[in-house]
This record gives sequence, C-alpha cells and structure tokens, in this order.
Amino acid sequence: MWKSCNSTHLILFLLFISALAVLSPILATDHIVGANRGWNPSINYTLWANNQTFYVGDLISFRYPKNQYNVFEVNQTGYDNCTLDSAVGNWSSGKDFIPLNQAKRYYFICGNGQCYNGMKVSVVVHPLPSPPKAAPSAHNSSSDSAVLVVPQQGFWALAVSLAMLCFGFGWV
Repeated sequence: MWKSCNSTHLILFLLFISALAVLSPILATDHIVGANRGWNPSINYTLWANNQTFYVGDLISFRYPKNQYNVFEVNQTGYDNCTLDSAVGNWSSGKDFIPLNQAKRYYFICGNGQCYNGMKVSVVVHPLPSPPKAAPSAHNSSSDSAVLVVPQQGFWALAVSLAMLCFGFGWV
C-alpha cells in the first residue's frame, strides 16, 4: 500500500530543495582561530592564518575561556603596537563569530595584555571568486548556451534523504 505526502508537504519539500540549490554555492566557511587549540597565548597565529583562505561572507571564530581573554578588531597600528586606541569592535563571549563582510585585511588582538604574548592575528579576506565560465563549445554558435552547475554531492544526499522521509516511508 502506498501512502503519499499531501500536496502541502510536497510543495514545502520542493521549496526547501529549491532554496538549498540556490544557497549551496554561497555557504560561508567558519574559520576557527587556532583550530583545536583556540585563542590562547604562545600560538603562531600567523602560521595558522597563512594556511587559510578567507572570502567575503566567511566567519572568523574565536574560542577561549570567557573570563580570561577577549577579542578586539583594530587597525594595523593597533595590531603592530598591541594597543586598543583604534578598536572598531570587541567581543568577550568566549565563542565569538565575526562576519568578514569586506575584502580587506582584518586585524584582531587580545585586549588584556596577551597580545604581547602572541594573541593577535591578521587575515586577508578576498572577494568571492567568479562563477566558473562555460567551456568553449566544439561548434561555432552565435547563441548563448546554458551551463549546468552540479551542486556538491552532499546536497544530493540531503535531497534524497528528504525525499525518502516524505515518500519512502509510505511503502508497507
């Protein structure tokens, strides 16, 4: 016996899949400063930052004991001299998620004196890459051709899983 989802569920499912298809290429990356070591003194954050690629829309996250450290965004002078005179933002939750909304160099320091012990990081944020261009066609055509962009495999796994939830449990 086959039980199907009602039309409202089907419409909601299709809207959800459509939204995922549109949003999947623009999902941001969360860069956790210091990876599993977090925001602590005596870590080489320059080395960590050099192994990351930051794009507009990504997040930079700082994880640290809430009552011991903090994070300030400063300019290059504040970064170089470990001063807060140029601070344009500060965070102290212990789990700070900071959006990187502009293509520029960002400077972050710990404001409780630990900057002198290496608790500072500078990251370069790049503009989003352009979408891939279509490969040249084998024939000369004056008309534009559509380009099929296939989302990542994870998207399809999610779509199939949701379809099974909606339709697959109707089999008896």
